[in-house]
Amino acid sequence: MRILTYSAIAACMALTAPQIVQAQDLGSNFKRDKNVSVRQRPRPDYEAAGQKAGGFTLYPRVTVDFEHNDNIYAVATAKTDDNIWRVKPELAVRSDWSRHALGFFAGGNVIRYSDKGTEDTEEYTLSANGRLDVARGSNITASGQYQRLTEPRTAITAGSPAGGTPKPVQYDLVTSSLAVTKEFNRLRVTGRLDDKDFNYKDQGVPAFNQNTRDRNELSYGAKAEYAVSPDTALYVSAVGNQKDYDISGVTDRSSDGYVVGVGANFDVSELVRGDLQIGYMKQSYDRAAFQSIDGFNAAGRLEWFPTQLTTVGVNGSRTIEDAVAPGSPGFVSSNIGASIDHELLRNVLLSASYTHGKDQYEQIARDDKRDNFSATATYLLNRRVGLFLTYNYLKQDSTGAAKGASFKDNKLIASVALQF
Repeated sequence: MRILTYSAIAACMALTAPQIVQAQDLGSNFKRDKNVSVRQRPRPDYEAAGQKAGGFTLYPRVTVDFEHNDNIYAVATAKTDDNIWRVKPELAVRSDWSRHALGFFAGGNVIRYSDKGTEDTEEYTLSANGRLDVARGSNITASGQYQRLTEPRTAITAGSPAGGTPKPVQYDLVTSSLAVTKEFNRLRVTGRLDDKDFNYKDQGVPAFNQNTRDRNELSYGAKAEYAVSPDTALYVSAVGNQKDYDISGVTDRSSDGYVVGVGANFDVSELVRGDLQIGYMKQSYDRAAFQSIDGFNAAGRLEWFPTQLTTVGVNGSRTIEDAVAPGSPGFVSSNIGASIDHELLRNVLLSASYTHGKDQYEQIARDDKRDNFSATATYLLNRRVGLFLTYNYLKQDSTGAAKGASFKDNKLIASVALQF
């Protein structure tokens, strides 16, 4: 389950990293722009102007967060609270070309605790992405990214100091992707290749050896969509994956798997749009002691537009994830959530979301349930300054003989973002 991060808080601001999206021709049967969500709606008076540099525009930005967290170690008893400062400088670069596209992003996140200095950490991201428009309806997109990240204490793979991790777990993540899309009037075919390389920073604690989690994940697949009308398409997809862990032994969860599915994407009226998929998934592990995991797969999102000022969303998924719990190869993660965004004024936005998740572990007696609620108020003063106030509540209940941590965590976050 995803935990609320700064990126979610700042989503209402006009500027984020310049993502190069798939170009859509005005005559395409696959464009889904009949409706515009509250978060997507342009706000020219509050969008960053940027700094022109030849055929590119530079978007500098810095955000400062002040957070009060009543349970920084995510434990059931003897909770520790603290005040946390975050400073996040960013620079996004986006091309202004009529054809093709190129973007770059560099950002950091300096995290400092008022009392518990051992939790202090830094994160940073460097990325580039681009799109090559080959012909009408045909393009090639590619991206590469390097990140130094920190696992939050609330993550199911993390642990409190009592659990063997005296400091937060850090890791390097290198990702790359390549996608080729070709549109033939009513038919669109997409092939995609993604690679992720995880390198965890070991803390020298035998009870929680981070090096055992180092791995490479490769996924590859194709999707064929057929437009039954200008606002509805049916599709079939198949995605394979290969996960290779660096260290063999009892913690080696190297595996091969696949997901096949059928689905539909649509924007059928001025009220509803979405993308729904159901299918079958399977993951087979190299180590004989680990049994295969399979079952039905699902992924979907729906957006309802009761008015132009309100957007209601529903989303869900069912996937297979790798475990770090001893004796288990992985777990089936099922999640369902809902969100609402309301434009109170042109520059005042109110948002709330709730997600419920359940993780069912294989070969050990453990089930985790997680409930996450968040609410955000956004006030855009002008095109350069935005203010945010966010409350986040997370509850985890873990049951079974091999249960993990159970806890409740409350966060109140005040943020100011400056963009130019």
